[in-house]
Amino acid sequence: MDRSLEMAAFVAVVDAGSFVGAADIMRVSKAAVSRYVDSLEQRIGVRLLQRTTRRLSLTEEGRLFYQRARDILGAIDDAEAEASSRTHTPSGLIRVNVPVSFGILHLASLWGDFMATYPQIDLDVTLNDRAVDLVDEGYDLAVRISSLPDSSMISRKLTHTDMLVCASPDYLARHGAPSHPRELGGHPVLAYTNLAGRDEWRFVGPDGETTVKTRVRVHSNNGDTCRAIALRGGGIILQPSFMIDQDVKEGRLVRLLPEYRSVQLGIYAVYPSRKQLPLKVRCLIEFLSDALRVPPWQTTCASL
Repeated sequence: MDRSLEMAAFVAVVDAGSFVGAADIMRVSKAAVSRYVDSLEQRIGVRLLQRTTRRLSLTEEGRLFYQRARDILGAIDDAEAEASSRTHTPSGLIRVNVPVSFGILHLASLWGDFMATYPQIDLDVTLNDRAVDLVDEGYDLAVRISSLPDSSMISRKLTHTDMLVCASPDYLARHGAPSHPRELGGHPVLAYTNLAGRDEWRFVGPDGETTVKTRVRVHSNNGDTCRAIALRGGGIILQPSFMIDQDVKEGRLVRLLPEYRSVQLGIYAVYPSRKQLPLKVRCLIEFLSDALRVPPWQTTCASL
């Protein structure tokens, strides 16, 4: 039996959550999907799925195999798409959703270069910080910033950004700088409401993990608002390096607690399905991956 077909059936079962759903995805019978998965388990001598009448669950071996199988199938798709792209010209409209601040600071300047490279592709770029439903709202691609990618979508990591604790020199002259994360509880902070954990900030440092319940003076669902208030001496912020690296470099903000690491967030290209991914979308993903491979905010903040 075709090993790649067995692998594809197993991945489809996991993605769909059932053999019936996998059969719909693959456009074969449920019995065929079951044969493919059974053959795979027998050939490698490992049970990958625990089956009951009500649910399916991955074994530990199945979880590891699933990740590798997705990567392998993705590599096959990429190879086929690359070969196909040599005889086709990418064209058409791409609807893209991106976060507001990141979209303005680091993506807006890239769209013109992309359009110059692919003159037959048009763009419809929407900026908001809401996690849109790509399928229901008709987006081809989204750029998302999170600690983990959306497991219901296919994603490719483009780069990452570190969350940094900062305050203005004026604020620190008046209130002093905390020397340990626990001291943040005595300072007013400006909190980004969409950050996981919200008012609880987590750090890893020389003395292990520390979680701090902060005293929030301002909540905002927009990081630029928190940054603007911090620049005027209004409090301490925890914001991504892609937003505040230039402020730190030029002295408008001072990085605090550098020996303590906070959250590192991945920046992902997210799309609904790997199957039959349009060439135009694949070209945009590759373009963004190349453009963000060595982002300027990592270069700036790595030396701090």
